[in-house]
Order: sequence, then C-alpha cells, then structure tokens
Amino acid sequence: MVEPADFSEITPSAPSAGHSAAHVVARIPIPKTARVTLFSSGEWEEFVEEWASSLKSQYKFVKRFSGSGDKGIDVAGFSVDATFAGGWDNYQCKHYGPPLRPSDIWIEIGKIVYYTYLGEYTAPDHYYFVAPKGLGTALTKLLSNVAALKSEFFAHWNDHCREGLGTVSVPLTGGLLAHAQAFDYGIFGSVSIVSLIEQHARTPFHAVRFGGGLPPRTAMAPPPAEIQSIESRYIQQLYGVYSEAAGKPLTPADLGGHPQYQQDFLRQRERFYSAESLRNFARDNVPPGTFESLKDETYHAVIDTCEKTHASGLDRMRETLTQAGQTSFPANPLFSVVHVPDKQGICHQLANEDRLIWMKTP
Repeated sequence: MVEPADFSEITPSAPSAGHSAAHVVARIPIPKTARVTLFSSGEWEEFVEEWASSLKSQYKFVKRFSGSGDKGIDVAGFSVDATFAGGWDNYQCKHYGPPLRPSDIWIEIGKIVYYTYLGEYTAPDHYYFVAPKGLGTALTKLLSNVAALKSEFFAHWNDHCREGLGTVSVPLTGGLLAHAQAFDYGIFGSVSIVSLIEQHARTPFHAVRFGGGLPPRTAMAPPPAEIQSIESRYIQQLYGVYSEAAGKPLTPADLGGHPQYQQDFLRQRERFYSAESLRNFARDNVPPGTFESLKDETYHAVIDTCEKTHASGLDRMRETLTQAGQTSFPANPLFSVVHVPDKQGICHQLANEDRLIWMKTP
C-alpha cells in the first residue's frame, strides 16, 4: 500500500546551465553543434553553401556540382585550376536523418569508382563525407580501416551499386573490376561537425546563421593625408558648400585661411572613412548586401531632410548629417556595431553617388 511518506514535495533546482536576464529574454542558447543536427534539408543546403565559401582559403577554386546527375561530386575544391587535371578534393554533403551508416556510402563510393573508370574525371586526392549528424560508430571504424572498407564495398556492390548507377545494370566485372581493385580507398574520410562550424565561423554568414553577436570592430585608422580617388565626388560637393558659405570659390589651398571650414572638412573625411571601415567590417562578418541595405535605410531616413528648403548648402548638409546620426537601424544585422560617425559617413558615400546633393540648383 502506498503511504503518504512515499511522497515528497516538488522542489525544482536551478537550471544546470545557470540563469540570467539574457536567458529569460533570448532563451538558453542551443549549442551550435546541436543546432546543425536540427537543420531541415533546406537549411542544410544553405549552410553547406555558406560553409563551402570558407574552403576558398584552402583551394584555388571551389565549385558546387550543378549538372544533371551528380556523378558522385558535390562540393569540389581544386588545387590548380577548375579542372580535374591538377588535383582536387570532393566533399559529399548529404542531409541524412541518423548519423551516417555504412549502407549510406556504398552508392557514393560506387559512383566515384564507376565514373573514374569511365574517364568522367580523375579520382580526387581526398573524399570527405559531410552530414549534419556526423558518422555513426560503425562507419567511423570502417573509414579508419582501408582494407576492411574495400572488402565491405566489394561485398555490397550488387545490393547497392549494380542497379543504382544509371539506367542499366552495372556488374562488377572485367575492366571495371580491375579498376575497382586498383582504386585507392584511403582517400575516404569525413569532416566533423565541430570542424564544419569552425570553418563556417570564418565566413560572413556565421553571426546571422548562429547568432551570438558580431566581433568588436578594430580602431579606425586616420584618413590618408592625400585625397583618394574614392572621395572625389563628395569632396567636390564639400568645396561647393564651403565656397557658397564663403561667398567666393575655394580651393583646397584656400582652406587654411578659413579654419572653420578646414576643421569641418577634416571631420567630414573622418566620417567618410568611418563608414568605409564599417563597409569593410561588413564584408568580412555579415552576408553580402547587408551594408548596402544599411546605406539604403540611411538614404530613406535622411532624404526628406535633405530635400527641404535650407538657407544654404552647408545648412542642408549639416541638418542631413544630424538626422542620420539620430536615426537607429535596429532591423539591420550591423545594428550593434554602427556608430554615429558611420551613419554620417554613409551620407558622404551617398553624396559620392549623387544620391544626396548639398547644392540645389534653382
């Protein structure tokens, strides 16, 4: 008989992962390795494309096979040129449910053996299996034993490869058998999920894919002493507003006699290069188009101010820059690292493109 003494009060302990205000608002973060295992097939395809871009540091060319029928090639890294003549590696990236088993790879090895026999391409230097849940124990052991891998592959040709390589049956006989016997099965290996994530972290897609914030920006170097070609148009616009304010044409040599304009000119160049440093930071840390989106948002935030009636071109520029500095862009992935000089400098980038004009013609 169950007695009252058999029961105890329900008293949950604190979460083992700790707790904080950030956890309450944003939830306890899921480890990146666990998140990859939860990817849908579509998310996995996107992740593979992003990850493959990190391989460009290891190879001269990296290509994704897009022809009809993959012929065993998925992501190829070429050492010399975009052909198979100079050495290459293959990464077979498949979205399997469970961790990879030996039964998952026989057809993939069969494709490599068969199509190299037909002369479609040369054998890769290395062939890596890549899957969101990694390799199971049986396959891990098999890939570490080349003789066993070869023996098991031959044993499974008929039930996995003979009828699976095309529209005709492919028996392992004759020249194909000799080719398969001579093939180097030591090329087969795998890339772990931890390595995938470490490599993905070197791409500009990592922060958007996994969160966790952007790295800090490095201190901006001072603008170069000499005016650069990328500054030509916004500098021309600056001299236009200074000349109007001074009531006479001003050249760069004249600014020394007008300290108020000279100091303003130096500030504007600092702002322009602040925006340029943000552009470079965005190139390395967020997906393509993110900075351009921020520039477009800045344009829409300031264009009405710019196009209002102003007493002078200098007033128009200053009010537009003030509006930019006061505007926030919380929806943009760069939000956490954008500073006021960046936003004001973006206005000069827009002036460089004549999207913002300080001197309005009557």
